[in-house]
Amino acid sequence: MATSTTDQDQRGPSCRGQGRGPIRGAYRGIFPGTLRGPFRGPFQGPFRGWVPLVVLPVVVMGFTPYSWPRWALMWLLAIAIFAGCKWLTWRRVMSAGLHPVPWQRHVAYLLAWPGLDARSFIEADVPPRVPPSAFEWVDGGLRAVAGALLFFVLAPIADGHSALLGGWVAMIGVVVALHFGLFSLISSGWRAAGVAAAPLMRQPLRSQSLVEFWSRRWNTAFRDLTHRFLFQPLSNRLGSKGGLWAGFLFSGLVHDLVISYPAGGGYGGPTLYFALQAAAISFERSRLGRRLGLGRGKGGWVFTMVMLTVPLPLLFHNPFVLNVAAPFMRDAGVW
Repeated sequence: MATSTTDQDQRGPSCRGQGRGPIRGAYRGIFPGTLRGPFRGPFQGPFRGWVPLVVLPVVVMGFTPYSWPRWALMWLLAIAIFAGCKWLTWRRVMSAGLHPVPWQRHVAYLLAWPGLDARSFIEADVPPRVPPSAFEWVDGGLRAVAGALLFFVLAPIADGHSALLGGWVAMIGVVVALHFGLFSLISSGWRAAGVAAAPLMRQPLRSQSLVEFWSRRWNTAFRDLTHRFLFQPLSNRLGSKGGLWAGFLFSGLVHDLVISYPAGGGYGGPTLYFALQAAAISFERSRLGRRLGLGRGKGGWVFTMVMLTVPLPLLFHNPFVLNVAAPFMRDAGVW
């Protein structure tokens, strides 16, 4: 992969020192005396912007009442981590300097867009994505409805036979309704308004390799984050294989925190799941993997789907389904 560069080097000298306005003034109020030159804060270098991503989950774990349901802790942790990721990406872009844009665009990125590519969304000079077609609007709407049917109709029926089965159906419904439905509609809305907000899910079931799945088709928001802030910097120190493993292990630890900690069990399962993905990618790229036809065609597709689905119980283990997912559906009045 390409070597890592600083945000300022990527943007070039013509954009440095810009980004003045109400957003810059607000930051000055939060961290007085820290804006020396291009929008700098108190934490510089590779750790710039990481503090909220570390502190917010710790605050949630330390101050969430023990009597609260486990699903509430899960949602609070997920929101805290997402907020930390938003701050990290926005902070780095602001450090590099921006062409002047309305403050509303910053607020929209932080609060009204689930993606994590701050520069593409905020910058006025980034060419907008292709406007959404009528098919994209209809497709997103249908997927949202399909997910809702899974969640509200089929999951209660499945729960009557098995709480574990009901929890799985409900989780699939949430993913389909949000990631493939609502998030697609939000992307279409922003692109229709001329904002570069690419869809986060890009037909992942068509992936013919695990590399294609994780890097270009599945949840590109998290991919943007790990690639920019983990893979590229660590690849310079550890090589591409080291960067690959670091990125997937980080993903595993984050999922362990959000899934296993609230569930009170299944620890290590999500991390092992993502470690298996890294190992499978390494095998896929190996000489033997290429001889077997992995990474392309039908054989690559079959290998990809098997490696993604067979270990899924490690990611969404029984303690999470039974102690978090199913009680959430019941407390929400769905079942």
